Amino acid sequence: MATKKPENMSFEATVDELDQLVEQLENGDLALDDALKKFERGIALARAGQHKLTDAEQKVSILLSKDDNAELQDFSQQPE
Repeated sequence: MATKKPENMSFEATVDELDQLVEQLENGDLALDDALKKFERGIALARAGQHKLTDAEQKVSILLSKDDNAELQDFSQQPE
């Protein structure tokens, strides 16, 4: 089965797969190479999930501001 790119997955699917990977890694029955591959996949899933959460947070913020013309901006670049 082909593995989907994390950025093409729903948030829920990302979290589900990440939970499965954590369980497999905690089990400790993996060869080092397999564990590293799963860890790498987990990092990609975690980053994609965080990106999805940030996007959702921005959308909620825009909706609450009642400004229909507001653009999405990176929260780390907001003015002080």
